[in-house]
Amino acid sequence: MDLHLSCPTRVVAGRLLRYLSFLALSLLLMPAFAASSAIPSPAAPRVPDTLQQRIAACTACHGAHGEGSPGSGFFPRLAGKPAGYLVRQLQDFQNGLRKYAPMEYTVRGLDPAYLREIAEYFSTQQVPYARSPLPAVSAATLQRGAQLVSTGDPARGIPACERCHGSQLTGVEPDIPGLVGLPYDYISAQLGAWRTRTRGTVAPDCMAEVAGRLSETDITAVAAWLAGRELPADMHAQPAGSVQPPLHCGVLAGNGAGT
Repeated sequence: MDLHLSCPTRVVAGRLLRYLSFLALSLLLMPAFAASSAIPSPAAPRVPDTLQQRIAACTACHGAHGEGSPGSGFFPRLAGKPAGYLVRQLQDFQNGLRKYAPMEYTVRGLDPAYLREIAEYFSTQQVPYARSPLPAVSAATLQRGAQLVSTGDPARGIPACERCHGSQLTGVEPDIPGLVGLPYDYISAQLGAWRTRTRGTVAPDCMAEVAGRLSETDITAVAAWLAGRELPADMHAQPAGSVQPPLHCGVLAGNGAGT
Protein backbone atom coordinates (compact mmCIF):
# COMPACT_ATOMS: atom_id res chain seq x y z
CA MET A 1 0.00 0.00 0.00
CA ASP A 2 1.33 3.47 -0.95
CA LEU A 3 1.41 5.60 2.24
CA HIS A 4 2.45 8.79 0.42
CA LEU A 5 -0.33 11.36 0.05
CA SER A 6 -1.40 12.31 -3.43
CA CYS A 7 -0.89 15.97 -4.49
CA PRO A 8 -4.54 17.04 -3.96
CA THR A 9 -4.56 15.38 -0.56
CA ARG A 10 -1.38 17.20 0.48
CA VAL A 11 -2.95 20.56 -0.55
CA VAL A 12 -6.03 19.89 1.57
CA ALA A 13 -3.94 18.83 4.53
CA GLY A 14 -1.82 22.00 4.24
CA ARG A 15 -4.88 24.24 4.20
CA LEU A 16 -6.32 22.41 7.21
CA LEU A 17 -3.08 22.88 9.13
CA ARG A 18 -3.00 26.64 8.38
CA TYR A 19 -6.64 27.01 9.46
CA LEU A 20 -5.99 25.21 12.76
CA SER A 21 -2.95 27.42 13.40
CA PHE A 22 -5.00 30.61 12.75
CA LEU A 23 -7.78 29.34 15.04
CA ALA A 24 -5.33 28.64 17.85
CA LEU A 25 -3.79 32.11 17.50
CA SER A 26 -7.26 33.71 17.59
CA LEU A 27 -8.12 31.89 20.81
CA LEU A 28 -4.90 33.09 22.39
CA LEU A 29 -5.49 36.73 21.42
CA MET A 30 -9.19 36.85 22.28
CA PRO A 31 -8.70 37.83 25.97
CA ALA A 32 -6.47 40.74 24.92
CA PHE A 33 -9.08 42.05 22.48
CA ALA A 34 -11.80 41.69 25.12
CA ALA A 35 -9.72 43.61 27.65
CA SER A 36 -9.01 46.47 25.23
CA SER A 37 -12.67 46.80 24.27
CA ALA A 38 -13.60 47.11 27.92
CA ILE A 39 -11.55 50.33 28.28
CA PRO A 40 -13.98 53.28 27.91
CA SER A 41 -13.19 55.81 25.20
CA PRO A 42 -12.64 59.43 26.28
CA ALA A 43 -15.87 61.41 26.46
CA ALA A 44 -16.36 63.95 23.68
CA PRO A 45 -16.00 67.54 24.91
CA ARG A 46 -19.34 69.16 25.68
CA VAL A 47 -20.12 72.08 23.39
CA PRO A 48 -22.13 74.81 25.16
CA ASP A 49 -25.51 75.52 23.56
CA THR A 50 -25.21 79.30 23.48
CA LEU A 51 -25.92 81.79 20.72
CA GLN A 52 -22.26 82.83 20.70
CA GLN A 53 -21.25 79.21 20.06
CA ARG A 54 -23.87 78.75 17.37
CA ILE A 55 -22.82 81.87 15.47
CA ALA A 56 -19.13 80.90 15.53
CA ALA A 57 -19.37 80.26 11.80
CA CYS A 58 -20.41 83.92 11.36
CA THR A 59 -17.85 85.49 13.65
CA ALA A 60 -14.98 83.52 12.12
CA CYS A 61 -15.19 85.84 9.08
CA HIS A 62 -17.23 88.84 10.24
CA GLY A 63 -15.54 89.39 13.61
CA ALA A 64 -16.51 88.56 17.18
CA HIS A 65 -19.20 91.27 17.24
CA GLY A 66 -19.86 91.49 13.51
CA GLU A 67 -17.43 94.38 13.05
CA GLY A 68 -16.26 93.00 9.70
CA SER A 69 -12.68 92.65 8.51
CA PRO A 70 -11.52 96.04 7.20
CA GLY A 71 -8.08 94.63 6.41
CA SER A 72 -9.43 92.16 3.85
CA GLY A 73 -12.12 94.43 2.44
CA PHE A 74 -14.51 91.62 1.59
CA PHE A 75 -16.15 90.56 4.85
CA PRO A 76 -18.63 93.33 5.60
CA ARG A 77 -19.75 94.74 8.90
CA LEU A 78 -22.90 93.18 10.34
CA ALA A 79 -22.97 95.08 13.63
CA GLY A 80 -25.72 97.66 13.86
CA LYS A 81 -27.32 96.89 10.50
CA PRO A 82 -31.14 96.71 10.54
CA ALA A 83 -32.36 93.23 11.48
CA GLY A 84 -34.81 93.13 8.58
CA TYR A 85 -31.99 93.71 6.12
CA LEU A 86 -29.81 90.99 7.67
CA VAL A 87 -32.67 88.48 7.60
CA ARG A 88 -33.29 89.21 3.93
CA GLN A 89 -29.64 88.66 3.04
CA LEU A 90 -29.58 85.30 4.84
CA GLN A 91 -32.76 84.30 3.02
CA ASP A 92 -31.31 85.42 -0.31
CA PHE A 93 -28.28 83.19 0.27
CA GLN A 94 -30.62 80.30 1.12
CA ASN A 95 -32.69 80.85 -2.02
CA GLY A 96 -29.76 81.27 -4.40
CA LEU A 97 -30.46 84.95 -5.10
CA ARG A 98 -27.18 85.98 -3.58
CA LYS A 99 -24.07 83.99 -4.45
CA TYR A 100 -21.17 83.09 -2.16
CA ALA A 101 -20.57 79.39 -1.62
CA PRO A 102 -19.46 79.50 2.07
CA MET A 103 -22.50 81.59 3.02
CA GLU A 104 -24.89 79.45 0.96
CA TYR A 105 -23.58 76.32 2.71
CA THR A 106 -23.66 77.89 6.19
CA VAL A 107 -27.31 78.99 6.08
CA ARG A 108 -28.72 76.16 3.97
CA GLY A 109 -30.41 74.25 6.79
CA LEU A 110 -31.31 77.09 9.16
CA ASP A 111 -34.97 77.74 9.94
CA PRO A 112 -36.57 81.22 9.80
CA ALA A 113 -36.63 81.66 13.58
CA TYR A 114 -32.90 80.96 13.79
CA LEU A 115 -32.17 83.43 10.98
CA ARG A 116 -34.14 86.08 12.83
CA GLU A 117 -32.25 85.34 16.07
CA ILE A 118 -28.90 85.74 14.30
CA ALA A 119 -30.01 88.97 12.62
CA GLU A 120 -31.33 90.53 15.81
CA TYR A 121 -28.13 89.67 17.68
CA PHE A 122 -25.88 91.43 15.18
CA SER A 123 -28.25 94.37 14.77
CA THR A 124 -27.81 95.22 18.45
CA GLN A 125 -24.00 95.11 18.42
CA GLN A 126 -22.37 98.52 18.69
CA VAL A 127 -18.63 98.46 18.06
CA PRO A 128 -16.30 101.12 16.65
CA TYR A 129 -15.76 101.44 12.92
CA ALA A 130 -12.30 100.93 11.44
CA ARG A 131 -11.03 102.55 8.27
CA SER A 132 -10.16 100.42 5.23
CA PRO A 133 -7.53 101.06 2.55
CA LEU A 134 -8.60 103.48 -0.18
CA PRO A 135 -7.61 103.34 -3.85
CA ALA A 136 -5.76 106.20 -5.50
CA VAL A 137 -8.41 107.94 -7.61
CA SER A 138 -8.58 111.36 -9.20
CA ALA A 139 -10.40 114.37 -7.81
CA ALA A 140 -12.79 114.14 -10.79
CA THR A 141 -13.66 110.57 -9.86
CA LEU A 142 -14.43 111.56 -6.28
CA GLN A 143 -16.54 114.47 -7.53
CA ARG A 144 -18.54 112.08 -9.72
CA GLY A 145 -19.01 109.77 -6.76
CA ALA A 146 -20.29 112.63 -4.58
CA GLN A 147 -22.73 113.62 -7.33
CA LEU A 148 -24.17 110.12 -7.68
CA VAL A 149 -24.51 109.70 -3.92
CA SER A 150 -26.15 113.05 -3.21
CA THR A 151 -28.12 113.91 -6.37
CA GLY A 152 -27.88 110.89 -8.67
CA ASP A 153 -27.97 111.26 -12.45
CA PRO A 154 -31.57 112.05 -13.50
CA ALA A 155 -30.68 111.96 -17.20
CA ARG A 156 -29.79 108.27 -16.86
CA GLY A 157 -32.51 107.41 -14.37
CA ILE A 158 -30.08 106.94 -11.48
CA PRO A 159 -31.53 108.09 -8.13
CA ALA A 160 -29.29 109.45 -5.38
CA CYS A 161 -28.04 106.89 -2.85
CA GLU A 162 -29.26 109.23 -0.10
CA ARG A 163 -32.85 108.92 -1.29
CA CYS A 164 -32.99 105.31 -0.02
CA HIS A 165 -30.09 104.93 2.42
CA GLY A 166 -30.79 108.11 4.36
CA SER A 167 -29.33 111.60 4.45
CA GLN A 168 -26.42 110.37 6.60
CA LEU A 169 -26.10 107.13 4.61
CA THR A 170 -26.39 105.13 7.84
CA GLY A 171 -29.44 103.18 6.64
CA VAL A 172 -33.11 103.30 7.47
CA GLU A 173 -35.06 100.96 9.75
CA PRO A 174 -36.13 98.25 9.35
CA ASP A 175 -34.72 97.14 5.99
CA ILE A 176 -32.18 99.50 4.40
CA PRO A 177 -28.49 99.19 5.35
CA GLY A 178 -25.93 101.91 5.88
CA LEU A 179 -23.27 102.54 3.25
CA VAL A 180 -20.73 104.57 5.20
CA GLY A 181 -17.94 102.72 6.93
CA LEU A 182 -17.92 99.88 4.38
CA PRO A 183 -14.65 98.96 2.62
CA TYR A 184 -14.10 100.16 -0.94
CA ASP A 185 -13.52 96.60 -2.20
CA TYR A 186 -16.78 95.39 -0.71
CA ILE A 187 -18.90 98.24 -2.06
CA SER A 188 -17.49 97.99 -5.58
CA ALA A 189 -17.81 94.19 -5.58
CA GLN A 190 -21.46 94.32 -4.51
CA LEU A 191 -22.42 97.02 -7.01
CA GLY A 192 -20.69 94.97 -9.69
CA ALA A 193 -22.62 91.88 -8.59
CA TRP A 194 -25.92 93.75 -8.80
CA ARG A 195 -24.93 95.09 -12.22
CA THR A 196 -24.12 91.64 -13.62
CA ARG A 197 -27.13 90.03 -11.90
CA THR A 198 -24.94 87.66 -9.90
CA ARG A 199 -26.55 89.15 -6.81
CA GLY A 200 -30.28 89.68 -6.54
CA THR A 201 -33.23 89.80 -4.19
CA VAL A 202 -37.00 89.54 -4.31
CA ALA A 203 -38.75 91.31 -7.18
CA PRO A 204 -38.93 94.09 -8.05
CA ASP A 205 -35.17 94.22 -7.59
CA CYS A 206 -34.49 97.95 -7.52
CA MET A 207 -30.77 97.66 -6.73
CA ALA A 208 -30.22 95.53 -9.83
CA GLU A 209 -32.14 98.15 -11.79
CA VAL A 210 -30.06 101.04 -10.44
CA ALA A 211 -26.70 99.26 -10.66
CA GLY A 212 -27.50 98.23 -14.23
CA ARG A 213 -27.44 101.92 -15.17
CA LEU A 214 -24.03 102.51 -13.61
CA SER A 215 -20.87 102.29 -15.68
CA GLU A 216 -17.73 100.65 -14.32
CA THR A 217 -16.23 104.08 -13.68
CA ASP A 218 -19.42 105.13 -11.86
CA ILE A 219 -19.06 102.13 -9.55
CA THR A 220 -15.44 103.04 -8.81
CA ALA A 221 -16.47 106.63 -8.11
CA VAL A 222 -19.34 105.74 -5.77
CA ALA A 223 -17.34 103.10 -3.89
CA ALA A 224 -14.32 105.39 -3.44
CA TRP A 225 -16.39 108.34 -2.24
CA LEU A 226 -18.43 106.26 0.23
CA ALA A 227 -15.38 104.46 1.61
CA GLY A 228 -13.57 107.76 2.20
CA ARG A 229 -16.50 109.70 3.65
CA GLU A 230 -16.17 110.98 7.19
CA LEU A 231 -18.33 109.00 9.57
CA PRO A 232 -21.25 110.88 11.14
CA ALA A 233 -21.40 111.18 14.91
CA ASP A 234 -24.49 108.98 15.06
CA MET A 235 -24.07 105.79 13.05
CA HIS A 236 -27.50 104.35 13.91
CA ALA A 237 -29.96 103.71 11.11
CA GLN A 238 -32.55 106.46 10.70
CA PRO A 239 -36.11 105.79 11.90
CA ALA A 240 -38.60 104.05 9.64
CA GLY A 241 -40.46 106.46 7.35
CA SER A 242 -37.73 109.11 7.43
CA VAL A 243 -37.12 108.74 3.68
CA GLN A 244 -39.44 108.30 0.73
CA PRO A 245 -37.65 105.97 -1.70
CA PRO A 246 -37.98 107.03 -5.35
CA LEU A 247 -38.34 103.43 -6.56
CA HIS A 248 -40.82 100.69 -5.78
CA CYS A 249 -38.67 97.84 -4.48
CA GLY A 250 -39.87 94.42 -3.46
CA VAL A 251 -37.48 94.44 -0.54
CA LEU A 252 -39.08 97.54 0.95
CA ALA A 253 -42.27 95.64 1.71
CA GLY A 254 -40.83 94.47 5.04
CA ASN A 255 -38.37 92.03 3.46
CA GLY A 256 -34.97 93.78 3.61
CA ALA A 257 -33.09 95.75 0.96
CA GLY A 258 -30.02 97.36 -0.44
CA THR A 259 -26.29 96.94 -0.79
